Amino acid sequence: MDSWLVRPQPLQNPKLRLFCCAYAGGSGWIFRPWAQQLPKNTRADVEICAIELPGRGKRLLEPAFTDLDEIVQVVGPQLLPLLDRPFAFFGHSMGALVAFELCRWLRRALALKPLHFWASAARAPHLSSELPPMHNLSKADFIERLKHYQGTPLSVLNNAELMDLMLPTLRADFTVLETYRYQPRAPFDFPITGLWGENDNIVSQTEVAAWQVHTSIFRLEAIAGDHFFLQQPLFVQTLLSALIELIDG
Repeated sequence: MDSWLVRPQPLQNPKLRLFCCAYAGGSGWIFRPWAQQLPKNTRADVEICAIELPGRGKRLLEPAFTDLDEIVQVVGPQLLPLLDRPFAFFGHSMGALVAFELCRWLRRALALKPLHFWASAARAPHLSSELPPMHNLSKADFIERLKHYQGTPLSVLNNAELMDLMLPTLRADFTVLETYRYQPRAPFDFPITGLWGENDNIVSQTEVAAWQVHTSIFRLEAIAGDHFFLQQPLFVQTLLSALIELIDG
């Protein structure tokens, strides 16, 4: 299990676990600072558990998955030892799709559900992208399309050695996204909050708002920033405060 989760501050008896899923090409380590940003009096109550897929972070040399069903079938059982406490999910961009299907798997296989799910900067799963596929583009064209996402610094995009390391995982992640086929199921009965970046040029407000069809309890929140707002201190503090409210509520 340890290789599948980044747990910055493992807790023996937390009141809540937050499972976090990163964007395409992202590592679970991006969520590591969140544990330190929790108020000191609640750090023993909330455990950050970020899912670490192969092909990134300390698993960089492992081949990345190219199929979402395979991700869910492998990752789902890895979470079981940590589901003895109330839990919630946060997924950003591609991570929201991973978290969504993990929630479906938990409902189907174990009749378990999170207290809350934050779908961040992500198109609702039943919507198709208007952008042409990119996972099968040539190396040069793939890198050019990556610039549109503004999530990889130009200094990295222009570094041939770094890109040779990162490209297989990025290409695999976009394969996951672009080959996913949504299957209709009953809506969830737990709350989903859709988070939309006000300056996001990748996912629109309407596409995030469409998550409402997947739950009986939905809220849409606008966040200052672009597609990668998730590391903004003000946003993180707002999210962590919402976690504390889940515990108190």
